[in-house]
Amino acid sequence: QVQLVESGGGLVQPGGSLRLSCAASGFTFSRADMNWYRQAPGKERELVATFTSAGANTNYGDSVKGRFTISRDNAKNTVYLQMNRLKPEDTGMYYCNARRGWVDSLIMDYWGKGTLVTVSS
Repeated sequence: QVQLVESGGGLVQPGGSLRLSCAASGFTFSRADMNWYRQAPGKERELVATFTSAGANTNYGDSVKGRFTISRDNAKNTVYLQMNRLKPEDTGMYYCNARRGWVDSLIMDYWGKGTLVTVSS
């Protein structure tokens, strides 16, 4: 019964902020790498941010560096994405992803259903 449930999306004006949440259950959250992806209409899905399990490393897509911050609370099985200084081009469906790998194989790869972010005046 693996679940990833995103929340926090909505309509916001350019320059505004939103905080997305992803509540996870059904797997060992602390052992998983957590990712946020997004997909704009008519465009390919892109990786926005990563928070790894081992080493607690974070990585960001070039378009969001300095504006977005990924964090996680293993005690709450939740990963967050704080989005500041939002731009219209940030508009899209944001997806939470949980992933574990071993050598060249995936142990697990789970996806949420997404939450919509619209940045517009």
